[in-house]
Amino acid sequence: MTAALRLTLSWLTVLPVRGPERVDRAVAGPAIALAPLVGALLGAAATGVAWLVHDRLPATLVGLLTVAVLLSATRGMHIDGLADTADGLGSYAAPERAREIMRSGSAGPFGVAAVVLSIGVQAAAFGALADAHRWLALGCAVAAGRVAVVMACRTGWPAAEGSGFGAMVAETQSTTRYLGWSAVLWAASACALPDGRWAAQGTLAAIVPLLAAWMLARHCVRRFGGMSGDVLGAAVELTVGLYAVIAAFGAG
Repeated sequence: MTAALRLTLSWLTVLPVRGPERVDRAVAGPAIALAPLVGALLGAAATGVAWLVHDRLPATLVGLLTVAVLLSATRGMHIDGLADTADGLGSYAAPERAREIMRSGSAGPFGVAAVVLSIGVQAAAFGALADAHRWLALGCAVAAGRVAVVMACRTGWPAAEGSGFGAMVAETQSTTRYLGWSAVLWAASACALPDGRWAAQGTLAAIVPLLAAWMLARHCVRRFGGMSGDVLGAAVELTVGLYAVIAAFGAG
């Protein structure tokens, strides 16, 4: 467990934590299973920054600063995965060619558009949540993205050919583990959004983004011939953005 947690922190954050000397699927699986805990840590950090500045800056700037903190804390790897996935899907090329486009290291028009839209949506939603003092909901949005990682590494979705990280983590998570984390997210969401004009807002926030991420991951597995690290990043960004938007309903 200690080795898995160190590996998760070294993979998903910029914290100076050294992972185990030997990394294989035996330790990668437990590491991915702990991703939501790291998501909670990142969510707490992002929420803390938003709380510190929310009464000193406009909501838009609070949201942008919160997104900047998350990008810095994760090396921007999830947003990079979103850009690569968007370019791969937008190419309409055969799976092998689409994977080459994703590995090219450059961002095309679909990738740039996806990045701008993702950052804009998250910043606006985070700012609205901070303005409404929905701090727990903001943290849950970040953690939800890491629950999506566990889901995307479920059994039945093999790694795409040539995917180094995908080959390490694909098919390492059981359905029981994913559903367990989903239940934890639902409970936290019910506490974060217990009332308001949207009676089932907490439940919707916990279910809809993960369902959207599941549909995206399934489509990408079929489209690219398997799971990859880029698709995991895209699932994170999609889930965080959708959760934040749903949680922000009624915040005005």
